[in-house]
This record gives sequence, structure tokens and C-alpha cells, in this order.
Amino acid sequence: MERFDAIILGAGAAGMMAALTAGQRGRRVLLLDHADKPGKKILISGGGRCNFTNVHTAADRFLSANPHFAKSALGRYAPQDFIDLVDRHGIAWHEKTLGQLFCDGSSRQIVAMLTDECAAGGVDIRVQHAITAISKPDDFSVTTDRGTFAAPSLVIATGGPSIPQMGATGFAYDVTRQFGLKVVEPRPALVPLTLSGEAMMFRGLSGIAVDSIARCGKQSFHEASLFTHRGLSGPAILQISSYWRNGEAILLDLLPGRDAAAALIAAKRERPRTQIRTILGELLPARLAELLAEPLGLNGELANIADKALGAAGERLNGWRFVPNGSEGYAKAEVTVGGVDTAGLSSKTMEARKIPGLYFIGEAVDVTGWLGGYNFQWAWASGVAAGQVL
Repeated sequence: MERFDAIILGAGAAGMMAALTAGQRGRRVLLLDHADKPGKKILISGGGRCNFTNVHTAADRFLSANPHFAKSALGRYAPQDFIDLVDRHGIAWHEKTLGQLFCDGSSRQIVAMLTDECAAGGVDIRVQHAITAISKPDDFSVTTDRGTFAAPSLVIATGGPSIPQMGATGFAYDVTRQFGLKVVEPRPALVPLTLSGEAMMFRGLSGIAVDSIARCGKQSFHEASLFTHRGLSGPAILQISSYWRNGEAILLDLLPGRDAAAALIAAKRERPRTQIRTILGELLPARLAELLAEPLGLNGELANIADKALGAAGERLNGWRFVPNGSEGYAKAEVTVGGVDTAGLSSKTMEARKIPGLYFIGEAVDVTGWLGGYNFQWAWASGVAAGQVL
């Protein structure tokens, strides 16, 4: 049996960050993964360019049963800290909308950077190791199909079940329960939503994107929405999906920043002989305008449509109500909401309060960021928090 100071399960963003941090502190670290190479989920992120952080990172951009839990780690490892690391490796990057930072080149550069940093810390990275058992007779013992390893510290960085085609599973939750800790019910997040009933009419608009505000409860996001053959996607919908629960309604403002009712009534005053479909076509993409005319109950010249009807139509355009019948699930979800209950973890070190030496980091934990680099920043920050004390 080989012995180490720490064993980290999961060679993704959080796991590699914890490993390189501990390794560079002189710890003997083993980083295990069942995949054939480290950082596989990083490689596909950001369209292959890795949206590696967001300059607007703050705890209120994360969902958790304990909204304060993420503050400690995020406060001690900020976006600028990761940017400095990226700069030291000569990786060119650029800022897109809403504070999102991407590589100019490829996400492979981020994986190479993390791999090089692990090497600098003497981290032993072993891939294609399927874990068959974990026990704690004294130190932690990890049995794989290629040998057994032991260490006084064990870090679970295996993520959540989102994107199962990349090998993602609920392994972290199994370990959590094995050691008597609690799991906040996981569900897909940052995921396209599916439609049924009257809302299925939107499927005919597949491929059309509109500027919009998506609202669910008190939460709203002003970004693009994309109509798909199954329902709705796009940044605004992905964002609001993290807050949406089955049975809840979503309101979609198709004319953000404009009073649609006032615009329609004003058009009637100025151009009474104009067809309503013409006016809608000036406000919205042509196919969307054509599709909405009938359910809005509008037809013919503006002069023949009562102000009350125009006002009601305008209100719907500023808040089209629909109830999704579900989402596209973990297969299309970028992340998972829920996970290891933070009530059982130290916010400073990510260590389980009842099981000394056991740590949970990254997406496995009940901390889920908004779209746009926030989840990577949580991975880096939580990884460093654990790596500094291993």
C-alpha cells in the first residue's frame, strides 16, 4: 500500500487547484481520476476557450442553502489571484460581457497550466483509476482497480452529476452519506428548459434569439433567450433555471427597457391604418412577431383595436408567462445545484466537522454559481482553501 500526505479524488478544476496548492507547500499528494486525462470538463468549457473566472465574483452570485458559506474562500482567493497565475504562464485572455474572462486561445492552456503547477509541487497524478472502496480504519484508505493508497487527509473533488457523458456521477454524494454527512437534494442547473401545452408554439422559432429579461420569483436576468426545438435556452434561461422549481412559472420580458403597452398605443395614435403585425414586426424578430399575433388576440389595423386590448397585449409582451414542463436534465446541465450540505463543513478549510481529514470542494459542495465563470472561481477558491491546510 502506497502512502501519501493527502489523496485527492477528481482531477478537475477544484481537485487540481487543491493538489498544486498542497504540493507546493511540501505535501506528498496523490491526485486520482477515473478519466484518461486530467481536466476533461475544463477542456469543453466556454466553447473550448474556458471562461475561467468572472471579475464580478461575490457571494451573492452563488446559490446555497447557506448563502454566507462561500464568502470565506472567495474572499481569500479572488479572481485577480487566478488572473495573476494565468498571466505568469503567458496565457492571453480577454473580457467579454458581464465580467466574463476567456482564453484568447484554447482551454487546453488552462489545463496545461494547472498540470505544470502540479508538477512544480511534485503532485503524483494518476488517471484511469476506478475507485472501488473508501474506508477509514485509521488513515483514509482508497482502493482502486489498480492498487490501494492511504493518507491522513482525503479530498473529494469529483463534482456533481452534470454532463454524465464526460463521466460525471454522484460519487461525491455516496462518500458523503457513507461518512454520515448530509446532502442537499441535487438538481440540474444552468440547463435549457422544456415546454408543453400552449407554450409549445415557441418550438417553431428554433434558432431565434431575443434580448429578454427572464424572471422567476424575485430573481431576474437580463440577457439573451434562445428558442429551441424543445423549449428555451440562452444565457437568460440558463441563469433562471438554477432558481426555477417544477411547477413554477417564468415571466419572459420580450421588450426589456420598453413599455410595450405604451408603445402599441402610441403607434395607434401615430399610424392608425398600420397593420398590428407590421408594428409587432418592428418591435420583435419577424418570425416571433408573426407567431405572437394570434395568441395576443391582435389582428387587422391598429385603428380597429381597442386601447384596452393593446394594453393587455403589451403587458404580455413585457411578461410572457409560461410554466416549463421540465428541463433537459443533467445531460445538458452545466452544473448541479445542491450537493454536500455546507452545515457539515468548515467554510475556512472545507473540512468535514465530524470527520477530521475529510474535505469536500468544488461542485460537489452545495455552492453553485451563476453562468459566466463563477463556478470556476468557486473551484479555484475552494481548492486553495483546502490545499492550504492539507
